[in-house]
Amino acid sequence: MTAGSHDRLNHRLIDSLYVEAMLLADEARAYFDEAGRAERETLDPLIRVSFSCESLKVTTRLMHVIAWLLTQRAVQVGELRPRDALDPSRRLGVALATDDALLVVLPHRARTLIGSSIDLHRRVARFDLAQGDSTPSDSPALSMQRRLSSVF
Repeated sequence: MTAGSHDRLNHRLIDSLYVEAMLLADEARAYFDEAGRAERETLDPLIRVSFSCESLKVTTRLMHVIAWLLTQRAVQVGELRPRDALDPSRRLGVALATDDALLVVLPHRARTLIGSSIDLHRRVARFDLAQGDSTPSDSPALSMQRRLSSVF
């Protein structure tokens, strides 16, 4: 794989993840602002509070992912140096865990959105970790093999 084809593949991957994240963010906003409110009102008071906390966790996960993807896009277009993307402030933010026992009592749509946000954050976290694994002394082939092995 040539450097140019690797760059195009990386660009398409970042764009695809960005579109996925934006669609999921819009879907989550619509649900938690509209249908989710009605469903939340039918829950027991303690579960209602947990439902609200989970909606915030979904939003936080997605905003961390979107910020990371925007950083990657900035690197791709030359607005940011690749090494600057490794600064801790530009790395993927930590996502709080969701209690599996809570998920079973939440409405189906909420569970689906929570699961999708967890899955997306985990996938992007693998890329974030992979980008920090290479060192300047690595050969390009060794660096690529390490990144691929950490993603798959």
